[in-house]
Amino acid sequence: MKPNETLWSSLLNEGHNGSNHPMNGFQGGGQDHQGKHGQADELGEAHVATSVDTPLRPDAFELDDDTKIELIEDRFKQIMEILGLDLSDDSLSGTPRRVAKMYVKEIFSGLDPKNKPAVRSFENSYGYDQMLVEKDITFYSQCEHHFVPIIGFAHVAYISSGRVVGLSKLNRIVQYYARRPQVQERMTRQIAEELKKSLNTEDVAVVMVADHLCVASRGIQDTNSKTITAAYNGKFLEEKTKTEFLKYLEL
Repeated sequence: MKPNETLWSSLLNEGHNGSNHPMNGFQGGGQDHQGKHGQADELGEAHVATSVDTPLRPDAFELDDDTKIELIEDRFKQIMEILGLDLSDDSLSGTPRRVAKMYVKEIFSGLDPKNKPAVRSFENSYGYDQMLVEKDITFYSQCEHHFVPIIGFAHVAYISSGRVVGLSKLNRIVQYYARRPQVQERMTRQIAEELKKSLNTEDVAVVMVADHLCVASRGIQDTNSKTITAAYNGKFLEEKTKTEFLKYLEL
């Protein structure tokens, strides 16, 4: 993109600057091309998360959902054509549209703040002063290095400082941060930070256990390993509280 060009203008200009053929502008790979991609491959395998915040462009929300779907549909069609698939086949003809809608409305919907769940807290009128644990929250995310699924369970806990939330809100927070390209370490921290803000307490713990299809279905192709990440805050940094939490999880 040019220095002062926005996502909107660059994508729309691209659609009007010549052929829409999928191989338009394709160049063979020289040493420089291979070197850059080699570095990217190496970084991707390292599962590096550069920040607790999801990397987003400043103009990430300039396009509305319908426009995103239209543009993704066109580009996914090009990918399929480059792979040699025949899109005139009844089974494939609607795939670009289905994938585009799935990306925007479902599996990457957590990128857009408008989809963030509204979490309303209530006074802890029960006087409950022990930890509350919500375990085995199913989540589906996508590895941001290969765009293949991360499938697992989240276990969250908190000790009320005077406020509580409905149990389903804990699930919704997990789902919101899962529905985006992710690194599991970052997702764990994002969920913990959101819980601390929503509950107005530092006493929060999150443990996530997941299968990564970027490990299972490609590369090393290990279908047995699982990835476990954790974020302990406040009282959960104390060994007694942490042990009690993990006992509930039987981990």
